[in-house]
Amino acid sequence: MAVIEDVRKILRDTLQIGDKANDIATDTALLGNIPELDSMAVAMLITSIEEYFDIIIEDDDISAETFETFGSLCLFVDEKLVA
Repeated sequence: MAVIEDVRKILRDTLQIGDKANDIATDTALLGNIPELDSMAVAMLITSIEEYFDIIIEDDDISAETFETFGSLCLFVDEKLVA
């Protein structure tokens, strides 16, 4: 998955978590695990992903499963890029 490092960078920059982003693996839980990832941060993260990858994410595209793990978020971005 080529988007992993790009999504990691977006997480690092948007959540301002610095080097903690390097410890995030594909099976790392996001929601409820990263204190910086609250509802406002989710909205900012979606906007950052849209701008970085030049994609549009509709409200209906988003679910709790999208942000369940770092891997599920990367897979979501990868699927949006292919679509």
